[in-house]
Amino acid sequence: MRLVGTVLLLVVICAMPARAAELPSRKPGLWEVKTSIGNSSAPVRVIQQCIDASTDQMLQSSAGPFAPAVCPKRDVQRSADSFTIDSSCAIGGKPATAHAAVTGSFDSAYKMTVTSQGDDLPGGKMVMTMDARWLGPCAPDQMPELQKRSTAPVDPLPPR
Repeated sequence: MRLVGTVLLLVVICAMPARAAELPSRKPGLWEVKTSIGNSSAPVRVIQQCIDASTDQMLQSSAGPFAPAVCPKRDVQRSADSFTIDSSCAIGGKPATAHAAVTGSFDSAYKMTVTSQGDDLPGGKMVMTMDARWLGPCAPDQMPELQKRSTAPVDPLPPR
């Protein structure tokens, strides 16, 4: 379980921190994100997060905690309907890389596939997929939050 947490931290640090101006902001409201790790027995994780413009900017900002020190090299490319983010990092003094491909709409639903490589990953490589969808406005009692709330894990689909 500790390895899964370390791996997820590596992926998030490598994939998400790009200058806020380089990625569009997600639509404010309640988002559901399902995260799965290829070649892993870890269950699919489902989170819901209420965001507004400032929390979304913070989550995407290179000013986020540890991002500049861990992943100083980042290249974000935009095409008509997708983004790619390539990062070079040093985790615990060891080199690691991540390539993220993002497709979809930051207003309704998007998919991000992150391929990470590094000595601390099982087999030296890991692929993580995040499927996100906008659920609607946040409930009146929900506040935008930086920390994601976990919901019950969803069993992964059986291999084909």
